[in-house]
Amino acid sequence: MAASSSDDDFVADINVTPFVDVMLVLLIIFMVTAPMMTEGLDVALPKVETSEILPTDDDHVILTIKADGALFFDQYETAMPDLRSVLDTRVKATGRQLFVRADKDVPYGMVMQVMDNIRGAGIADVGLITTSAPDEAQTSRADSAAKSTYPNARSTGLGG
Repeated sequence: MAASSSDDDFVADINVTPFVDVMLVLLIIFMVTAPMMTEGLDVALPKVETSEILPTDDDHVILTIKADGALFFDQYETAMPDLRSVLDTRVKATGRQLFVRADKDVPYGMVMQVMDNIRGAGIADVGLITTSAPDEAQTSRADSAAKSTYPNARSTGLGG
């Protein structure tokens, strides 16, 4: 008598354990790198004695001017001749708030050229991002500012 053996049967189950392991490793990597991505470009901001802490949200665009004169919208580099069209499409058309981060070593003329392009694009409300100078009288404000992403964003009306 021939008995049927179960050794010849194939198991068609999918083993999900390696897949779950890989997904958990990727999740940990993204959780570790996500806070580093929010810091943005490395710019030495000017220090000011008085500053106003404004609440910020995700509905804003940051224009960064690096020490070498390079312009960045959030993380994307742009050139000065293209600045006005980028301002029209990324700020004015979307109604988002514009913040300017300029390195303290950027020449005044370069900042004024950027501000002229901002005014020419019809944007009247601009936030200037700075850092506070250490002061004993402002320790309570410095503690609360440390919790904000852009602790010393100063809003300036350009008018026009």
